Amino acid sequence: MIGRFLIVVTFLEDALRIMTQWNDQLVYLKDYRHIPWGLTHLFLLVNVLAMIACSTLVIARKYSEYAVFGLLGVVITQALGYGLIFDLNFFLRNLSVMGGLLMVLSDSWVRKKFAPAGLPQMDEKDRKMYFQLAGRVLLIFLFIGFVFAGDWGFGRVIVSLFGFVACVMVVVGFKAKFSAVMLVVILSIFNLLVNNFWTLHEHHPHKDFAKYDFFQILSIVGGLLLLVNMGPGQFSVDEKKKVY
Repeated sequence: MIGRFLIVVTFLEDALRIMTQWNDQLVYLKDYRHIPWGLTHLFLLVNVLAMIACSTLVIARKYSEYAVFGLLGVVITQALGYGLIFDLNFFLRNLSVMGGLLMVLSDSWVRKKFAPAGLPQMDEKDRKMYFQLAGRVLLIFLFIGFVFAGDWGFGRVIVSLFGFVACVMVVVGFKAKFSAVMLVVILSIFNLLVNNFWTLHEHHPHKDFAKYDFFQILSIVGGLLLLVNMGPGQFSVDEKKKVY
């Protein structure tokens, strides 16, 4: 439950941000993104409703498949609407958020037989296996962005090395639960030290950016917690070791 809540917390925070900064959002979309007036209102309204409704469904474990596809749609439309699709840091972070959503999707298929229209027909075990693999691979992209951003120092090198090893272990599924816990600890400490938006003045120019980054990392931590709970799945060294 905690993992599912953390995965969608960035969407809930984003919905609240849009509602409290409605006029500023409209001006940005119209003046800087050149989206026609009226379509700007529709864009924001659809995004807010989709984020609140789909996030609630994910937390409640109701219609999780449709909720996840809805949130994936929000990620894509916002990247296009706000012109951030070519921002490398934004791109890598959102790949990780999408990885967390895929973990929710594979978890929901364990409980319910469901074959989405347009996807190849696979049995329940196969669907879970492939989406677990995709989810855990995408989860580690945030750390790649962290490694290549910012100034280098001794502490950063040490953390990056530990994190890189943990990411590789997550991808191949070797001691995946332990390595996911390690990444949760590293990202949580990093988040509290670097994205501490609550220490910034209300009108500080970086407050909104720090808040956005804070909740987005929380969502990725949620995906890692779901990985700890579910395990790495069939495509993993851990599972092969059980077989042999």
